[in-house]
Amino acid sequence: MVACVDPQHCHVALLVGGISGEREVSLASGEGAHQALTEAGFRVTVLDPADKEDLKKLIDGGFDVAFICLHGKYGEDGTLQGMLEMIGLPYIGSGVWSSALAMDKVKSKVFYQAAGIPTPPSVTLRSANPADIDMIVDSLGEHCVVKPATEGSALGVFIVDERKALQEAIEKVRELDNEILIERYIKGKELTVAVIGNDDPRALPIIEIVPVNDFYDYEAKYKPGASQHLCPAPLSEETTKQIQDMAVKAHKALDCAGVSRSDFILDDEGKWWILETNTIPGMTGTSLLPDAARADGISFPELCTMLIEFALEKK
Repeated sequence: MVACVDPQHCHVALLVGGISGEREVSLASGEGAHQALTEAGFRVTVLDPADKEDLKKLIDGGFDVAFICLHGKYGEDGTLQGMLEMIGLPYIGSGVWSSALAMDKVKSKVFYQAAGIPTPPSVTLRSANPADIDMIVDSLGEHCVVKPATEGSALGVFIVDERKALQEAIEKVRELDNEILIERYIKGKELTVAVIGNDDPRALPIIEIVPVNDFYDYEAKYKPGASQHLCPAPLSEETTKQIQDMAVKAHKALDCAGVSRSDFILDDEGKWWILETNTIPGMTGTSLLPDAARADGISFPELCTMLIEFALEKK
């Protein structure tokens, strides 16, 4: 049974900003969540973990729950979750292990495969090792996607279609991460599925993302008008159910809690592939999770209330 929360008697520590490469996005998410939480009636204190004084306020207590709006490293990767566990403060979203696992695209692929969830063929490189371009091309072809293993928001993602560009992309990603994931490029519809819940999670309506650019890059994610969200996605009933079921399966395979959002590609032959799972989905005005919730009849304030209820239930 989900815990029922009285917003008027719940003091929320809204964690925003942070020190990752996604700081500005995290601040924007915080603004969206702050408005929704306030509208829902919660008492909200905004704290930025990049500020030591704010960290001290968080540790000193007086809060009932932490609402995390920190994307990327040190916020979405289990680091902050571990600190909140240490001070005994419930928080929205997944725990330490599952947060770290979902953040690591290489390791999460292992769990997808073990759960029978199709994911694009790939090659993993350690940044210290030279890239064998011939081996990569033989395995994946020249048209592939190069990305850092542990960054979010499409930071450092390159789509290449020839050897020289592949080598250049690898060198650029080396500057961002110690591990590089190279996947076969799969052309198709970009889909995303939010899942909410703990022990009995359910999928929200699928969103098809139609970006203005070649793919759903950083600009398309956060610049108004840079992408169109079709929700519910114009898919057959059978395909919709299959992909929603796989999103729930991914949520469970990575041991997620509260909320997750998995990204898929539906190729031209009708086969779908999972790309990654996000454990702290965006909360900005252009974000996908609030859009999916609205399509399911859940307002933004109601969504934030539900995430807090899931956090308290998890405790």
